[in-house]
Amino acid sequence: MEYEITDYITPEEYMEMRRLVAWPEFPLEQAAEGIKNTAHLCCFRKDGKVIALNRVLSDQGYVVYIADVIVRPEYQGQGLGRALMDNAMDYIKSLLKPGYKMMVSLMAAQGKEDFYKKFGFITRPDETHGCGMSKWVSDAD
Repeated sequence: MEYEITDYITPEEYMEMRRLVAWPEFPLEQAAEGIKNTAHLCCFRKDGKVIALNRVLSDQGYVVYIADVIVRPEYQGQGLGRALMDNAMDYIKSLLKPGYKMMVSLMAAQGKEDFYKKFGFITRPDETHGCGMSKWVSDAD
Protein backbone atom coordinates (compact mmCIF):
# COMPACT_ATOMS: atom_id res chain seq x y z
CA MET A 1 0.00 0.00 0.00
CA GLU A 2 1.25 3.46 -0.81
CA TYR A 3 0.86 6.20 1.77
CA GLU A 4 2.48 9.46 2.76
CA ILE A 5 4.17 9.81 6.17
CA THR A 6 3.75 13.13 7.98
CA ASP A 7 4.56 14.45 11.46
CA TYR A 8 1.40 16.50 11.91
CA ILE A 9 -2.30 16.03 12.57
CA THR A 10 -5.10 18.49 13.25
CA PRO A 11 -7.18 18.19 16.41
CA GLU A 12 -10.19 17.42 14.23
CA GLU A 13 -8.38 14.58 12.45
CA TYR A 14 -7.10 13.23 15.76
CA MET A 15 -10.56 13.21 17.35
CA GLU A 16 -12.02 11.56 14.24
CA MET A 17 -9.46 8.75 14.54
CA ARG A 18 -10.31 8.28 18.24
CA ARG A 19 -14.03 8.20 17.37
CA LEU A 20 -13.47 5.54 14.67
CA VAL A 21 -11.96 3.14 17.21
CA ALA A 22 -14.51 4.01 19.93
CA TRP A 23 -12.02 5.75 22.24
CA PRO A 24 -13.20 8.54 24.58
CA GLU A 25 -13.45 12.01 23.08
CA PHE A 26 -12.68 15.38 24.65
CA PRO A 27 -12.66 19.05 23.56
CA LEU A 28 -10.63 20.01 20.47
CA GLU A 29 -8.71 22.59 22.52
CA GLN A 30 -7.54 19.80 24.81
CA ALA A 31 -6.59 17.61 21.83
CA ALA A 32 -4.58 20.49 20.34
CA GLU A 33 -2.62 20.90 23.57
CA GLY A 34 -1.88 17.17 23.69
CA ILE A 35 -0.71 17.17 20.08
CA LYS A 36 1.48 20.22 20.68
CA ASN A 37 3.20 18.51 23.62
CA THR A 38 3.77 15.21 21.82
CA ALA A 39 7.43 14.21 21.61
CA HIS A 40 6.98 12.21 18.40
CA LEU A 41 4.02 12.00 16.04
CA CYS A 42 3.72 9.83 12.95
CA CYS A 43 0.72 9.91 10.60
CA PHE A 44 0.16 7.72 7.58
CA ARG A 45 -2.01 9.47 5.00
CA LYS A 46 -3.64 8.15 1.86
CA ASP A 47 -4.89 10.81 -0.56
CA GLY A 48 -4.38 13.35 2.25
CA LYS A 49 -6.63 11.49 4.72
CA VAL A 50 -5.18 10.15 7.98
CA ILE A 51 -5.38 6.36 7.93
CA ALA A 52 -3.09 5.59 10.88
CA LEU A 53 -1.16 7.44 13.59
CA ASN A 54 1.00 7.05 16.65
CA ARG A 55 2.06 9.45 19.39
CA VAL A 56 5.00 9.08 21.76
CA LEU A 57 5.33 11.06 25.00
CA SER A 58 8.60 11.45 26.91
CA ASP A 59 10.03 13.08 30.02
CA GLN A 60 13.29 13.47 28.03
CA GLY A 61 15.01 11.34 30.64
CA TYR A 62 14.17 7.68 30.99
CA VAL A 63 10.36 7.46 30.82
CA VAL A 64 8.64 7.07 27.45
CA TYR A 65 4.96 6.36 26.85
CA ILE A 66 3.41 5.19 23.59
CA ALA A 67 0.12 7.04 23.87
CA ASP A 68 -1.65 6.15 20.65
CA VAL A 69 -1.48 3.53 17.94
CA ILE A 70 -4.63 4.01 15.88
CA VAL A 71 -5.43 2.50 12.48
CA ARG A 72 -8.70 3.20 10.68
CA PRO A 73 -10.81 0.03 10.90
CA GLU A 74 -10.91 -0.44 7.12
CA TYR A 75 -7.07 -0.41 7.01
CA GLN A 76 -6.47 -2.74 9.96
CA GLY A 77 -4.70 -6.03 9.27
CA GLN A 78 -2.54 -4.52 6.50
CA GLY A 79 0.67 -4.00 8.49
CA LEU A 80 0.14 -0.33 9.36
CA GLY A 81 0.12 -0.98 13.11
CA ARG A 82 3.43 -2.82 12.83
CA ALA A 83 4.87 0.04 10.74
CA LEU A 84 3.70 2.56 13.37
CA MET A 85 5.28 0.56 16.18
CA ASP A 86 8.53 0.17 14.23
CA ASN A 87 8.50 3.94 13.71
CA ALA A 88 7.88 4.62 17.41
CA MET A 89 10.57 2.20 18.56
CA ASP A 90 13.09 3.63 16.06
CA TYR A 91 12.39 7.10 17.45
CA ILE A 92 12.79 5.89 21.04
CA LYS A 93 16.05 4.09 20.24
CA SER A 94 17.35 7.28 18.59
CA LEU A 95 17.15 9.00 22.00
CA LEU A 96 19.51 6.52 23.66
CA LYS A 97 23.07 7.53 24.44
CA PRO A 98 25.76 4.99 25.41
CA GLY A 99 24.81 3.37 28.72
CA TYR A 100 21.25 4.75 28.67
CA LYS A 101 18.09 2.73 29.04
CA MET A 102 14.46 3.81 28.96
CA MET A 103 11.26 2.40 30.39
CA VAL A 104 8.76 2.31 27.52
CA SER A 105 5.15 1.86 28.61
CA LEU A 106 1.79 1.63 26.91
CA MET A 107 -1.77 0.65 27.70
CA ALA A 108 -2.97 -1.91 25.15
CA ALA A 109 -6.56 -1.84 24.00
CA GLN A 110 -8.47 -4.95 25.07
CA GLY A 111 -7.50 -7.91 22.93
CA LYS A 112 -4.43 -6.21 21.42
CA GLU A 113 -1.88 -7.48 23.96
CA ASP A 114 -0.45 -10.16 21.64
CA PHE A 115 0.29 -7.50 19.02
CA TYR A 116 2.49 -5.58 21.47
CA LYS A 117 4.19 -8.75 22.71
CA LYS A 118 5.73 -9.00 19.22
CA PHE A 119 7.71 -5.86 20.13
CA GLY A 120 8.93 -7.24 23.45
CA PHE A 121 6.29 -5.73 25.74
CA ILE A 122 5.14 -7.81 28.70
CA THR A 123 1.65 -8.10 30.10
CA ARG A 124 1.08 -7.11 33.69
CA PRO A 125 0.83 -8.32 36.33
CA ASP A 126 3.67 -10.81 36.32
CA GLU A 127 6.13 -12.02 38.94
CA THR A 128 7.84 -8.59 39.24
CA HIS A 129 5.23 -6.04 38.07
CA GLY A 130 1.80 -5.07 39.32
CA CYS A 131 -1.17 -4.24 37.09
CA GLY A 132 -1.10 -1.19 34.86
CA MET A 133 -3.71 1.26 36.04
CA SER A 134 -5.50 4.30 34.63
CA LYS A 135 -8.28 6.72 35.51
CA TRP A 136 -10.13 9.42 33.57
CA VAL A 137 -10.52 12.61 35.67
CA SER A 138 -12.95 15.39 34.77
CA ASP A 139 -13.95 18.74 36.19
CA ALA A 140 -17.18 17.07 37.37
CA ASP A 141 -15.23 14.90 39.85
